[in-house]
Amino acid sequence: MSNTHTLYLRRKYGEKGTNGNITFKGEHICHTIELPDRDNLRRLSCIPEGRYKLEKRTYPKNGEQIGIPNVLGREAILIHAANNAERDLRGCIAPVTTLTGEGTGDDSRKALDKLKALVYSLWDMEAEVFLVIRG
Repeated sequence: MSNTHTLYLRRKYGEKGTNGNITFKGEHICHTIELPDRDNLRRLSCIPEGRYKLEKRTYPKNGEQIGIPNVLGREAILIHAANNAERDLRGCIAPVTTLTGEGTGDDSRKALDKLKALVYSLWDMEAEVFLVIRG
């Protein structure tokens, strides 16, 4: 049997942003902020709901990040630090420690470190890691 693990992102859609909550095996990992749902418009919308395989991506500017490849019609979607979706995100997902409003939160770096520690530990065990996004 293959070694797969699934994280769940449950979303709440708002006019100014999309807020969510990532859980693993029923346990809260972090909150998330994203752009509002604008029909998957590149750089302007959160990504569509679905099941995505997470992959390690390395970027010159940001170093190693958790990538979300194979998003229909999109590229370079990452999970990275940001505290304000409208200002800092172009379709990516940002973990935050506390939600402060629609598409805004705080202590994103801390939340990202927690999420990365979990995902990287699963990758270290040769696991495939998936993210299931639901409304």
